[in-house]
Amino acid sequence: MEERLETLETKMMSAEDQLDELNRTVWRQQQELDLLREHVRQLAQQLKTIQPGGPSRPEDEIPPHW
Repeated sequence: MEERLETLETKMMSAEDQLDELNRTVWRQQQELDLLREHVRQLAQQLKTIQPGGPSRPEDEIPPHW
C-alpha cells in the first residue's frame, strides 16, 4: 500500500510539473500572439493611409490635358 501511494504521489508531482510547463508555454504564446496582433493592426493602419493606385505626390500627377 505504501509503495502504491508513493507511486501515485510521484505521478501527481510529475503531472503538476508538466501542467506548470504547459501554462508557461501558453503564456509565452499569448504574449507573442498579442505582439503579432499589434503589428498587424499597425500594418493595417499604415495600409489605410496609403492612397491605393493614386500618385503619392502632387508633382507625380498627370496634368488633365494629357
